[in-house]
Amino acid sequence: MPTSILLVGAGAVGAFYASRLDTVPDVEVSVVCRSNYEVVNASGFDVESSMYGSYRYLPKLVFGSTQEATGSGITWDYIIVCTKALPDVSDDSALLEGLVVNETAIVLMQNGLGIEELYRKRFPRTTILSAVTLISVAQTSPGIIRHYRWTRVSTGPYLPSNQPSKTYATKRNAGFVAMLKAGGIEDVGAYDHATMQLARWHKTAINAAMNPSSVLSGGASNYAMSTDSELLRHLEAVINEVLTTAAKVVALPPPKEFPNAETFLNSARSQASDGKPSMWHDWETGKEM
Repeated sequence: MPTSILLVGAGAVGAFYASRLDTVPDVEVSVVCRSNYEVVNASGFDVESSMYGSYRYLPKLVFGSTQEATGSGITWDYIIVCTKALPDVSDDSALLEGLVVNETAIVLMQNGLGIEELYRKRFPRTTILSAVTLISVAQTSPGIIRHYRWTRVSTGPYLPSNQPSKTYATKRNAGFVAMLKAGGIEDVGAYDHATMQLARWHKTAINAAMNPSSVLSGGASNYAMSTDSELLRHLEAVINEVLTTAAKVVALPPPKEFPNAETFLNSARSQASDGKPSMWHDWETGKEM
């Protein structure tokens, strides 16, 4: 039987990773879309990537809502959530009601700290995998995905007290990692619970620097910000401040593969690109941030 994946939130990030997972033999990926549903349902996604070339991705099934996906009667092996995590605005764990069964693993590929708890409370016996990605990608118009650079994924089981078996959760995480790598995503790190929480802090540090700075500078790209001397000092200071806090909260040193502020910013300015942080696109279109 093929592995059935449902990706909830097929915007820029979700659509890109769905398109890579769909290249894996015996893996079928369906998506839940929102504003881009009509275009994607009619003709799929057109992906333009600096790493993988240009191609069209046609999902197995396209749903306009999670309620519609529930009505399909499909048993999902993995549900990957790529919606924007805004727990003070909505509880997106409710979207998965009726979709999760004993065999399902929920993958939270979202930014933020503590986002897993809403899902743990709603689905206490379900395997939850926590994941973040460092990627520059945009949906330039409905169904049109432009991938600029980076495909770093960090993932690991969410295992606070009274959670499902560590061995089983680790096995499901290994399966997710294997599919990503088979889909050409080579830069994938599999971590234990504590180190994965540190990875969340690490991604938060980058977002805290790049996202609001792009908005406040009128839509400057990652490249433009990292090559401006004044903004560069600001970005480096913000990243380092958050990383210093993270080390105290998690009480772990960062793994050597986690880029520090200097390494990340050097990478951002190593290649001219007009890729901008997602918060700028949200600001520009009047979405919640």
